Amino acid sequence: WDTLYETELTNHAHDPADHGTVWFDDSDAEAKMVAFLAGHGHGHGHEHGHDLQLNLDLDLDRQTAAVLDLGCGNGSLLCALAAAGWAGRLLGVDYSARSVRLARGVAAARGLVGAGGDGGGGGGGGDDEGGVEFRVWDVLGGDLDEVRAAAATTTTTTTTTTTTGGSRQTGAGWDVVLDKGTFDAVSLSAEQDGQGRRVCEGYGERVLQLLRRGGIFVVTSCNWTEKELREWFETKTEGAGGERLRLAGRIAYPSFSFGGVKGQTISTLCFEKVVA
Repeated sequence: WDTLYETELTNHAHDPADHGTVWFDDSDAEAKMVAFLAGHGHGHGHEHGHDLQLNLDLDLDRQTAAVLDLGCGNGSLLCALAAAGWAGRLLGVDYSARSVRLARGVAAARGLVGAGGDGGGGGGGGDDEGGVEFRVWDVLGGDLDEVRAAAATTTTTTTTTTTTGGSRQTGAGWDVVLDKGTFDAVSLSAEQDGQGRRVCEGYGERVLQLLRRGGIFVVTSCNWTEKELREWFETKTEGAGGERLRLAGRIAYPSFSFGGVKGQTISTLCFEKVVA
C-alpha cells in the first residue's frame, strides 16, 4: 500500500486534479453511500429507495453528525460528504502515513477548510476546526482514545427502543462509521491478534467500541456477499453489556445472473449499534 500511495503522491504533486484510486468507483459506491446518508439527514425522507423494510429513522444532522472513515485512503469519501454539506466532525484514519499525506493534499486541493491539518489532539471532538481532518491511526491496534468522538450530537442520552428491536442509548462515540474496502483488505491478512484469532475476527468489536449507541456502521465490500457480511457483523460480533450490530439498511447495485444464481459485484450494508 505504501508503494501505491507513494506513486499516487507523486502523481498528485504533478497534477493536483489526480486524486488517485477511488475504491469501487466503477460501481459508483461512493456516490451511493453519500446519497444513502443524505436520505437519513434532517429534512430528508427515504426517497432514495436504498433501505430494507426496517423503517430506520436516524435523523442525522448534517451540521453536527460526527463521521469516522476507517482506512480512508485518498480521503475521497469524506471529501464527497463535505461537498454534500456535511459540516460536523469528519475524520479519516489510515495506518499509512503516505495515505494520510495524500488525503490531506486531495482535500486541500478541493478547498476544504482545515483539510491540511491532523485535527489537533486526540479525542473529544471539541478541537474540530471545521472541514475534513486526517490522521495516522491503526484500525486494528490503535489507542481508541486517540480517535474518540464526543457525546452524541443528534439525540439525547435517554434510552429508547430502536426500530431494529434493541434499545438505543446515546453517549460518547461516532454517529457514523464508514468502511469502503477496508474490511476486505483486513480479511486478506493472515495476521493474528492477541487472542490467536485472525485480525479480521476482531474488526467488528473495534467498530462497536467506536460507535455511540444508535450510531451506524456502513460497510462496502467486494469480497463478501450481503449474507456473509451479516454473519461477520450481526452474528459474530458482540460487545460488552449486550451491545450488538443489527442490520438497518442496504444499498442496491445492478445485479447479474450466472448459473441460475443472482448476485452483484459489491455489497453495502448498514448496521445500527443497539443493546439486545
